[in-house]
Amino acid sequence: MNGLINYLSCGLLWLGLLLKAPDLIRHRCDPYLRAICAVLGLAGVCFFLGAEPTVAAVNHLSGIPNLAAPLTYASITAYSAASQILIVYWRGGPRVHRTSRRWMVAYAFVLLGIATTFVLGDAPVERRTDLDTYYATTPFIAEMIVLYLSGHLAAASVTTVSALRWAREVHGWLRTGLVVLGLGALCNAGYSVSKLAAVVARWYGNDWSGLSTTVSPAAAGLAALMTVTGVLIPLVGPRLTQAQRARRAYTRLEPLERELDDLLTRRALRLPRPRWASPATRLVWRQTSIHNALGSLDAFFDRDLYERTLEAEARASGDAERAEATAWAVVIAAGAAEERGGDRPLVPSGEPADCPERAPSSAALGGIADALATSPRIAAARVRDRTATTGTA
Repeated sequence: MNGLINYLSCGLLWLGLLLKAPDLIRHRCDPYLRAICAVLGLAGVCFFLGAEPTVAAVNHLSGIPNLAAPLTYASITAYSAASQILIVYWRGGPRVHRTSRRWMVAYAFVLLGIATTFVLGDAPVERRTDLDTYYATTPFIAEMIVLYLSGHLAAASVTTVSALRWAREVHGWLRTGLVVLGLGALCNAGYSVSKLAAVVARWYGNDWSGLSTTVSPAAAGLAALMTVTGVLIPLVGPRLTQAQRARRAYTRLEPLERELDDLLTRRALRLPRPRWASPATRLVWRQTSIHNALGSLDAFFDRDLYERTLEAEARASGDAERAEATAWAVVIAAGAAEERGGDRPLVPSGEPADCPERAPSSAALGGIADALATSPRIAAARVRDRTATTGTA
């Protein structure tokens, strides 16, 4: 079970690393991206090396009992340093590089201490899951255990405080990511605290090994999930927001495209519909189709009708933007009806067709589509058109 949880956690973290790999390849000199990838990669290594099957394989292949322990502790220490450096680069400031170098030097000494104490100590009996408590009173091995746990706890504590404090100063996706990352760091601190509690209990002759073998792995697994989520939220969140906005804009333009559908079909003005495309691509496709239709329809636009509707709607609503959108909607609907070959335009025009001074922009298309769907002027004009058509028939 321990191995399964570890490998699942490792896979989750390396999946996050895989998602960031393209950005790292494109911007390999970006220290912030390197720190993100280091956190995800090293956290995955920690879980991989700490899995019981991996521990057994490392010890067997090396011929050194418990060699997997210092390797795992070293990866945890490197991960702790990477977490600190990530927070430093994430927040920025004038002393980013100096601060990150200090963290790297500090944890380099911790790594050296882990290697030295393991070489000086004696751990002849292989312990795959409970080495921390089994050797808690063994000279040098005990110091190695306390050293790596203290380093990990210090990093987790500083990361928790830094992330949650910074989250109070920012908003949006960054704030959400920092809160999740801070809670993940807090779970990481729970890993160290439970291990240290089991070790201290062993010093006093008590057996709390369950904290080390059950509680700690669970805390570490939850920390991995929250860490990868917290790191990815500020990166993926804005893209999700943009996709949602594009999806809403695409849906919003449907009434306008439907109004121009006959013209688009008869004159083959609509580009092939993209399949398996992103919301942004589908939005551009719909906007392009609408602009193609409007460009073909401009000879049927009536400037006088536009001006009259604009003035009347501005007086009625007091909203200049809404008045402009309604005026364009009336002119487009009238022009489309006239272009279809009917001698009964949707709204009667006083003068021959004459284009308004400028075509609607892409930003204005949403308001025009809303007016086509909801404006009483358009609804009344459609009723008049249907009445005129029935009377003629």
